[in-house]
Amino acid sequence: MQTLANWDGGPGPWILFFPLIWAAVVVGAITLLRRTVRRGRRGPWRPMDDHRPSGDSPIAMLGRRFASGEIDEDEYWRRLSVLDEQFGRHAGKGGAA
Repeated sequence: MQTLANWDGGPGPWILFFPLIWAAVVVGAITLLRRTVRRGRRGPWRPMDDHRPSGDSPIAMLGRRFASGEIDEDEYWRRLSVLDEQFGRHAGKGGAA
């Protein structure tokens, strides 16, 4: 009886590593695809929240001041129009008066 440990010109015991290598490739591909899909089908090269202001941005601070009642609606829209010009938010996302 010939075993894999007895190498007589055959493939030898290293042939058992090929299924392990293919399993690692499949698991890696599945992991990469799942991470990409979790990011909202936008791919790993784009930031998640590119259209929302961050918590420390001037636009977010302005929104918090308006929500807390520190400034009135007219002042909010006036300042938001200035910040839109400076920080390049999309036009049409607010009606500046």
